[in-house]
Amino acid sequence: MLRLQDLSKAVVETEYAVRGPIVARARTLEAAGREITYCNIGNPQSLGQQPLSYVRQVLALCECPELMGAPGAARLFPQDAIATARRVLEGSQHGLGAYSESRGMRFVCEAVADFIRARDGVEASADAVYLTDGASKGVQTVLRLVVAGPDDGVMIPIPQYPLYSATLTLYGARQVGYHLDEAHDWQLGRPLLERSLAQARAQGVRTRAICVINPGNPTGSVLDPGNVAMVLDFAREHDLVVLADEVYQDNVYAAGRRFTSFAKVLHERGMRDVSLFSFHSVSKGYLGECGHRGGYFEHRNVPPDVVAQLTKLQSVNLCANTPGQVVTYLLVRPPREGEPSHARYVRERDGILTALRERAQLVAEGLNRVPGIRCNEVAGAMYAFPSIELPPGRTDEEYCMALLEAKGICVVAGSGFGQQPGTAHFRTTILPPTEKIARVVEAIADFHRTWR
Repeated sequence: MLRLQDLSKAVVETEYAVRGPIVARARTLEAAGREITYCNIGNPQSLGQQPLSYVRQVLALCECPELMGAPGAARLFPQDAIATARRVLEGSQHGLGAYSESRGMRFVCEAVADFIRARDGVEASADAVYLTDGASKGVQTVLRLVVAGPDDGVMIPIPQYPLYSATLTLYGARQVGYHLDEAHDWQLGRPLLERSLAQARAQGVRTRAICVINPGNPTGSVLDPGNVAMVLDFAREHDLVVLADEVYQDNVYAAGRRFTSFAKVLHERGMRDVSLFSFHSVSKGYLGECGHRGGYFEHRNVPPDVVAQLTKLQSVNLCANTPGQVVTYLLVRPPREGEPSHARYVRERDGILTALRERAQLVAEGLNRVPGIRCNEVAGAMYAFPSIELPPGRTDEEYCMALLEAKGICVVAGSGFGQQPGTAHFRTTILPPTEKIARVVEAIADFHRTWR
């Protein structure tokens, strides 16, 4: 019989807060008949966001091609959806039930390169694109490539998305946390980066890479171009690989803010001596297709012999799932102006983003009205990470569990993401429908005023 003491220490010590004990308790309460609002994870469609019609139409046709020739198909499916499905099936060669090449279907990789070229005005190559089962799988692959031994470390933001801490623990690597500046909208500061790197070096850690999440999870921040350039300069000076987690690039709400990719700034600065891996996903943005597990990463300034090792790692999993690859294609190649589906696609897309912008403002403003809670502007992504004042001797884990028991609201304690010593936070999504998220804010306010 397999026993706990037989397991790897790395496995036992790996933690993933967004689906930890509080969520387990929420499931138990729900099974007992309680109504639970899950604000613990960025899972848009589970909280009422509707899928884009065009995406589901093309997927249906790709999975069941005979629908294209069925009576009445022209009434059910726009002509551009049918044409796209034919293009996908032709490009996949053997349909969605067969393995693709390890890096992903070639025509999808080419579409991703076109997307990057159009977004950033830079050159992009399909040969530098790998399709993955969501961005998470790509991050894990690249971290596996970067980490060579137990003394190797990777710089991760604090607060961070637990994918990074969990993966590094599982790989037996060292976490080198660098704190984001909460007082200045969670921006990055060069002195903080230098201090974290120096502390790691003093502890015998060989730091290999720096991870940046932009827009930020859990902070909701959006980095300006100057911050992006600063990170690249820092990486060049200290010979660090850069991992740019950019899955929320379509989720920017604050006036005057915009997403700036690391690839764009790398190109503009003519940097050819900094290796960059950039990640994107179909799970966030306005698609919210989490269950389809689609995504990609693109690499720049990576030598051919290292790329060969990367391809080998990707080959171990044979390929990313093919429906997810198709959704990735639809993310980077949506209906164009003049095509039958374009108007509906734009209407649905803009409706989702407008609602998210309203909820971002509602959450931040509502929580800031509560004495003892302070929340930065939710400039982007899908989350707020407010700081909370707690009674002496109480923890944010106790707070979040008590909130769940009292109000049926499931959020995640800030300690699961990392935070400055002496502070307490929680992370909540902004994803529930507007009326529901307003009730969530009211319930949190009522709970915070009375909890002792």
